[in-house]
Amino acid sequence: MSDKYYLTTPIYYVNSAPHLGTAYCTIAADTIRRYHAMLGKQTLLVTGSDEHGQNVERAAKKKGVTPLEFAGAVAEEFQATWNRFQIPYRFIRTSDARHHETVQWLFQRCAANGYIYPSKYTGQYCFSCELYVNDAQAGDNCPDCGRPTETVTEENFFFKLSAFQDRLLELYETRDFIEPEFRKNEIVAFVKGGLKDLSITRTSIEWGIPVPAEGKHVFYVWFDALISYMTAVKEDGWWPADLHLIGKDILRFHAVYWPAFLMAADLPLPKKLFAHGWILKDSLKMSKSRGNVVRPEPLRQVIGADPLRYFLLREIPFGHDGNFSYDSLITRVNADLANGLGNLSNRTLTMIRQYRGGVIPAGSSNAAIAEEAARTVAGFRESFEKFEFHRALELLWALIGMVDRAIVEYQPWALAKKTDGESAAKLDEILYTAAEVVRIAAVLLHPVMPEATSKLWAQLGRKSALPLERIDLLAWGQLPAGESIGEVEAVFPRVDAKSAIERIQEMDDKEVDRLNALLGKTDAPAAAAGPQPWVRPEGVLPPSETITIEDFAKVDLRVGKVLTAEPVKGADKLIHMTVDIAEEKPRCIVAGIAKAYTPEQLIGRKVVIVANLVPRKLRGIESQGMIVAASLEGGSPVLAGFLEDVPVGARLK
Repeated sequence: MSDKYYLTTPIYYVNSAPHLGTAYCTIAADTIRRYHAMLGKQTLLVTGSDEHGQNVERAAKKKGVTPLEFAGAVAEEFQATWNRFQIPYRFIRTSDARHHETVQWLFQRCAANGYIYPSKYTGQYCFSCELYVNDAQAGDNCPDCGRPTETVTEENFFFKLSAFQDRLLELYETRDFIEPEFRKNEIVAFVKGGLKDLSITRTSIEWGIPVPAEGKHVFYVWFDALISYMTAVKEDGWWPADLHLIGKDILRFHAVYWPAFLMAADLPLPKKLFAHGWILKDSLKMSKSRGNVVRPEPLRQVIGADPLRYFLLREIPFGHDGNFSYDSLITRVNADLANGLGNLSNRTLTMIRQYRGGVIPAGSSNAAIAEEAARTVAGFRESFEKFEFHRALELLWALIGMVDRAIVEYQPWALAKKTDGESAAKLDEILYTAAEVVRIAAVLLHPVMPEATSKLWAQLGRKSALPLERIDLLAWGQLPAGESIGEVEAVFPRVDAKSAIERIQEMDDKEVDRLNALLGKTDAPAAAAGPQPWVRPEGVLPPSETITIEDFAKVDLRVGKVLTAEPVKGADKLIHMTVDIAEEKPRCIVAGIAKAYTPEQLIGRKVVIVANLVPRKLRGIESQGMIVAASLEGGSPVLAGFLEDVPVGARLK
């Protein structure tokens, strides 16, 4: 096994600002890099900005700045975005002088080996994609982006791409070079269809890297940009790359042109390409023309970087297209993080503090869970090696669900009330087992959610640096008994969908204005208007008459978790639930919320319960408390909930 791992994102084109698609690729790359670092390797992630070409030249002219000034401002925006997501990287700009030297050097190697020649080209060109469109006629649209092509005639230098058809096919067949497999099959079919020589210089534009030859030639952006992967590491020995992570729309450039350039220059090839799919918004590809582009910064600020990272890798099978919506994001975050891992960790550590004085108990483990954990670690690693992130996370959450069910079965809150040795041993067993699963989850999940898992690590009382833990050495029983845990705090607050989406959309509107100004599409956004007079929202009544603190203190409000829920027969508004509030038995509660919530939406949700209300019968069922909800006058009820992950049974003050 190599002790180094070098991977890249695409070198992002500065004709647009960072969006959810570029964030998806960069987050995935950072996750892969962190995973390999936890295998004990030195790692390097390179990303950057592709800054040349006629699109940039035109955009800069429209904004009234030089192309270098325009490109520099957008490059800074990309770097600022990855910094906010706390992604370590090395950044390469194609306008860097050292990159110019590398491109010219590689061109001269190809020319010296007889793979470059001058000729004239007349044909259709897509300026949006910076791509000649073979077999297109005047007026035809680009097959990739759908925009009209333009007819160009130029004296260019050509690369003998046709000379590499057989060598490329041999590469695809003898090496695991392209993933996923179905993308490899697309490229094999394309290359078998015949390769034409490629024009790699332009004379119609000035904004580009000069060609070391006679005439006013600059390099075609796809010859220029691809070489930046080598420029970034040329001086410190990281080449060849272990992985180029790219979107499926630029696979041909990376799988056909790039290895051919390297073969022509007698240079080592990258080891693997992986082409991921598109993120669709409402089942459509995100694009500026449709106006459905999602910006990552509002999502980061409202939902958080780690929950967004988790959602993208859990929701979308890597390599395939995946749909994004605000509702699916928040549903996944609440179900898997707030109600799943967050609830397990908070509940477990709170019970260790309450029942064992904050010290990890000694004793045996639940054998079935220990065996399942070993299978989970192996399956997680196997899936990660295949870039099947969604499958790895499915396996881990199945283990988390198994522990949740065991806690309900053991009932540690009941065991803690008993004084016999057997009960004490069973309590130690379930508490240690649950804590050990939280530890294993923190290690496995650190590449996916680095900030949140570091918090879990500290709460477990671990003193080592989590990024230095070895995933390949992870095994059951490595949580030492007798050590004190840290302070217990909620790591995954529950997200209120309505208010969160409103905040995201409000922030996104401002972000669109800011980025449009950056790209020269509009003027800089105007200052926000002053405060408006307050008006009570329609349907919201003023507060009732005041009460004393003594009156309020009589109401015992508790945190409960809904275990089961079903409609009450013959009553269209009522739902019968069993709710855990950390008592010996769950409570039966009947609530009139059936028109606002389905039973499936309630199971696993944390709610507020009035615990000291006199029981009463509704449709023959004794309701042992009342669930707290809010509503506008005449509107649907909305259950009270929590942003933080509070333990079941906690009293609200």
